[in-house]
This record gives sequence, structure tokens and C-alpha cells, in this order.
Amino acid sequence: QVQLVESGGGLVQAGASLRLSCAASGRTFSSNAMGWFRQAPGKEREFVATISSSGGDTYYADSVKGRFTITRDNAKNTVYLQMNSLKPEDTADYYCAVARAGFYMASLRNRYDYWGQGTQVTVSS
Repeated sequence: QVQLVESGGGLVQAGASLRLSCAASGRTFSSNAMGWFRQAPGKEREFVATISSSGGDTYYADSVKGRFTITRDNAKNTVYLQMNSLKPEDTADYYCAVARAGFYMASLRNRYDYWGQGTQVTVSS
């Protein structure tokens, strides 16, 4: 089982940028799609972005399109989420996850096997 550790969260003002990192250990995931999800207080965990195993294709939730960019460096077993033009509604705990084998990309929570513990992002107005 792979262990995922998110980092890079923090408290920023609206319009600022943050870069989240997700480092994997214990098992390679270079053959699997990866995803970022977020969960705000009192709300369900929602899809943010996903990336194919090679990094050649990406897909985003409408709420973050044009502002967020997901990338991966398989040599480092690391996935990133660059977040620009942050808005207060982006405030949430952000989680990275590894999709099950066979999914090219995935936006549904139940298609992911492994999850990190999350990193908090707070955007003030």
C-alpha cells in the first residue's frame, strides 16, 4: 500500500497562489492516474483535478478550470497542484489520491484506492 503525504497548504489572501505537493512512498504509482480532491467544512469531498499515469492528459472540475494546474513527476513519485487566483470558496482540506489500475483518469471518489491525510488551504477575502 502506498503512503501519500500532501504539503504546501496555508493561509493566503484572495488572488494569491499556492503550490501543493503530494509525495508517495512505499509503492510506485507511476502506472496509475492520480487526483486531487477537496473538502470544505460541512461539505462532501469533491473532485478537483485528475492526471493520467504518464502526465499526458488532465481534467478539471469546472470550478477550478483556468486557475488550477495538475502535474506529476513520476521519477520523484510526486504530484503537484498549482493553484492561482485563489478564491475564498477554494478554502478546504486538499487530498491527493491514487486511482485503481485500469482508470485512465478518474473524477469519482470511489475509483481511488489510496488517500493522503490532507493539507489545509484557507483563502481570506
